[in-house]
Amino acid sequence: MNKFLLTGILAALISLSAIRCSGPVEKKAESYASLSDSTGYVGINTCRECHSSIYDSFIRTGMGQSFAHASRQKSAALFNHQKPVYDSFKNLYYLAFWEKDSLKIREFRLLGKDTIHNRVETISYIVGSGQHTNSHIINTGGYLHQAPLTFYTQKKQWDLPPGFENGNNTRFNRMIGLECMTCHNSYPKFVKGSENKFEFVDNGINCERCHGPGEKHVSDKRAGKIVDITTQIDYSIVNPAKLAINLQFDICQRCHIQGNAVLNDGKSFFDFRPGMELSSVMNVFMPVFEGRENEHIMASHAERLKMSKCYIETMKHIGNEKVPALKPYRNALTCVTCHNPHVSVKETGNAVFNNACNNCHKPENSCTEKPEIRELSKNDCVSCHMKKSGATDIPHVSVHDHRIMIPVAAAADTGKRVFMGIACINNTNPPAVAKGRAFLNYFEKFNFGTEVLDSAHTYFPDATAAEIKMHFDDLVRLAYLENKPEKVIHYAESVPLNEQSDIQSYDNKDAWTAYRIAQSYQNSGNSDKSLQYFKKAWELAPMYSDFSNKYATALFNSGKPSEARAVLSAADKEYPENAAIASNLGYISLAYTRDTSGIAAYYDRALQLDPDYVQAMLNKTGLLIATGKTTEAGKLLKQILMKEPGNKQAQQLVTILAQKTK
Repeated sequence: MNKFLLTGILAALISLSAIRCSGPVEKKAESYASLSDSTGYVGINTCRECHSSIYDSFIRTGMGQSFAHASRQKSAALFNHQKPVYDSFKNLYYLAFWEKDSLKIREFRLLGKDTIHNRVETISYIVGSGQHTNSHIINTGGYLHQAPLTFYTQKKQWDLPPGFENGNNTRFNRMIGLECMTCHNSYPKFVKGSENKFEFVDNGINCERCHGPGEKHVSDKRAGKIVDITTQIDYSIVNPAKLAINLQFDICQRCHIQGNAVLNDGKSFFDFRPGMELSSVMNVFMPVFEGRENEHIMASHAERLKMSKCYIETMKHIGNEKVPALKPYRNALTCVTCHNPHVSVKETGNAVFNNACNNCHKPENSCTEKPEIRELSKNDCVSCHMKKSGATDIPHVSVHDHRIMIPVAAAADTGKRVFMGIACINNTNPPAVAKGRAFLNYFEKFNFGTEVLDSAHTYFPDATAAEIKMHFDDLVRLAYLENKPEKVIHYAESVPLNEQSDIQSYDNKDAWTAYRIAQSYQNSGNSDKSLQYFKKAWELAPMYSDFSNKYATALFNSGKPSEARAVLSAADKEYPENAAIASNLGYISLAYTRDTSGIAAYYDRALQLDPDYVQAMLNKTGLLIATGKTTEAGKLLKQILMKEPGNKQAQQLVTILAQKTK
């Protein structure tokens, strides 16, 4: 690709998407009551009391139907004559079915015609309106995980969910955290000290996600405080139509620029409210690849729209008006130019979208297509200028590319895909630390190569004690991801323990820093320091099973089996579907009590949860040998060595078994 063209694409992503436009000037956006932390949410049913017709229409939209309890009415899936979905990498089958009014997903494995593994989970929630997909969520005592089966409605087929394919099937272990939930639904009640536990989740995106919390608005109207909204702005609540263009876009971009979201310090996914600049809460990054300029992901609508010539041209005139418009978007191209958020796309009809085009472009003057082709498409602008194609992040779906452009012949796919850098979609000048954290995310969450870690170094200097203290969490994370425990320890010992933050937060930032330090000390053989930091991680995030497991293991290795058993017992009671917890609880209980009765049940439960969990298989083999069940032990050892021929523990058990059977 031409170097200057690529530079232009980067510039478009960085700058065009963040054009700032003026709007009504009577008051600043900060005057909206809903921007105050003291203004509470009232819920969609309160809005319904006065806006019943809008409510009735909105609940049929994709947003209104985005999330709900699993029911036959909610599900868009087909269940008759379906074939099980087979994951060839894991050798597992999946099948969805109804048992009375409960939706279930069965995971099973076959050996010949025999079923050698069978796990059934009940689905609690269905995600997605059914326009493109239905995905499924399991609720275990408030802990939410995505099930390994999605229905793709456009192709009417079941398959693995996005991200589960090609050997990446996490089965029932993909946690649904705040970032996922706060886009696919209204704001939930989240339990701090966990990664994915919720006290309450709502049913669908509601009014206040776009209009802000309505407590002040409701109290004003009930008190008879009425504003003439035909000539004024009612500052008791946000009407996105009256926001400046960039602020209106930011409401949509909160979820419709899916990408690498980096929260600002002290912010959470709860903190954005309509009327704010999105960049005051988070900066969202996207990678730029040479050779893949026309690819787009499912939720890239706003980003792609801003790359359109139509958008760029309309923005040139915004902000130059002598009298600011009461509804600035009327003179611009924004999301609501074509989409009425209160009306389902299914009910809108193509004429609405084409009329939006015809407001600027008269077909008889501007369309150069042959008349017969135009007639064949019924003068449907969208079908030519916003082509449908597959999204790169979700299989089996096709979506309209929101980059409006003159159709051109598709270039031949050369297979070339060269990573050129990253661009912030919602901010022309993101903070340096945000960009550095974005690079760390690309390695840790998006499976990029180590080149992104090299890039991250630029943003986290560590030449002085002051710099280490300033970038402490990021430096620890960077060194940990680079697998440099000695460097992590250097940072940990450069900042006194009492000056290291220990705040419980929605993102568990301090808990993760403590965990990374603990793991580094453990890898370096310092068990005392390792135990100290594992304890800190566990205290800050006691409802994250992996931290409980690590802390308990460190306690056991430090000669404290009773304390280790207590930590694991509490974790197992809190969330009984963690295979590692169940297996370790059996091992530590046996070591502590020397009583073999009941221990096999722990290992069997771990293997029921995960039939490929080798450590549970090893633990069970040791128990079988100890209790004289050598034939069963031999069969299990063969399974282990088929999975991991070089497993040293298994080879040691082979020697022990041979001695026992002489």
